[in-house]
Amino acid sequence: MAIGSAAQPHAAQPHPDTAHVRTQRRRVLVSGTIGTTIEYFDFLLFGLIAPVVFNQLFYPQADPLVATIAVLATFAIGYVARPLGGLVFGHFGDRIGRKPIMFVTLVLMGAATTGIGLLPTYAAIGVAAPILLTLLRCVQGFALGGETVGAVIMATESAPQGKRGGYAGVIQIGGALGSVLAALAAALVAGLPEQDALAWGWRVPFLLSAVLVLVGVYIRARIDEPPVFREAVQHGPRKAPLLVALREEPRACLTVFLCVITETSMLQLFTVYALVHGGQELGIPNSVMLNGMLIGNVVGIVMNPLFGRLSDHVGRRVLIMASLVISVLYVAFVFFPLLETGDPALVVVAFAIPPALIQTMIFATEASFFAELFRSAAHRFSGLAVSRQVGGAVGGVFPLIAASLFAAAGSIWAVVGYYALISIVSLIAVLTSRETHRDVLA
Repeated sequence: MAIGSAAQPHAAQPHPDTAHVRTQRRRVLVSGTIGTTIEYFDFLLFGLIAPVVFNQLFYPQADPLVATIAVLATFAIGYVARPLGGLVFGHFGDRIGRKPIMFVTLVLMGAATTGIGLLPTYAAIGVAAPILLTLLRCVQGFALGGETVGAVIMATESAPQGKRGGYAGVIQIGGALGSVLAALAAALVAGLPEQDALAWGWRVPFLLSAVLVLVGVYIRARIDEPPVFREAVQHGPRKAPLLVALREEPRACLTVFLCVITETSMLQLFTVYALVHGGQELGIPNSVMLNGMLIGNVVGIVMNPLFGRLSDHVGRRVLIMASLVISVLYVAFVFFPLLETGDPALVVVAFAIPPALIQTMIFATEASFFAELFRSAAHRFSGLAVSRQVGGAVGGVFPLIAASLFAAAGSIWAVVGYYALISIVSLIAVLTSRETHRDVLA
């Protein structure tokens, strides 16, 4: 038997499609979408606002280039903290259940983001300000290490056979919707007079998280554990589910890890790094770039469930591979050339296309694909969470690496070459993995 393979699980008996089951499925979709929206709003808000104001408020004595790199490093730390969150929440998600973990991750994320909104600046408390900012960013990453995995696992495990891609695609609407809200908030901040934006405007979006968290907690109080998970642990949970996943399904772990490196880098390239490069190197107004992101993510809200449902019919791998190939070609021959024109309309188009189509194609499809790669619910959360978040940590430093490469080479082709390299690695991982959309989930 090949490494990482296992006998196909026996076909589970379908659960009766009762009114209660249908209600629970709707609640899982609504709660997961709301939670994912909050998480993406909180987490991306930092990346969108940081390049605009944080270098002045928290690193004011540094050289502008050094301050920018410091801000990007603080942003990247959130990704570095995600593997630890994946390890902890994945372990307990397989041991005690998905539902309690989803409460904890949501509250932690909201508390950290609200804390950033209340944080004194460098002018008030000196070097303690960037230290506290870094710590709160770590808490954000720690919480997101469990949230992004738990929501899609619950949706995938609760979905009817043959509709898992569509269900997981609905959850991924939260990513686009959260990005829309974050882009709107960042655009409003960017539109304020500079003095107001630096004095109080940047704080408001972070503080709004407290309201959103209360809504999410209320919805999540009314969902049940997925039947697939209850059946998998009916004889008691495994003591070390992560070790079981690494031992029994190393290929699944490796595939997720390699794919997420590029998926995360793709997100960072078209958001955080593009904002920094477009604003500082090309002199493009921040509001123009944010408008493009906003339009693209509005379209992405519709396209996420459509791509997810399409993957139920044509398979997961073909859509993921298409996204990887198209993204490299787009970055090299369309995205940066359009930015370099400086034309506001073309810049808006350049920023709108990725979240509308290219990113959405992989985000909507990978949600179910990654969960399905793991053959048992008894260790699915642990295996997927750690593999995903370690890959996310590598991909999360993309803006920092890209900025450093550009500074060293003086050419955007250094950034394009790095992105192409990691995309090829992810493409090979998908090519050598199995198709999962017809598997019976256990």
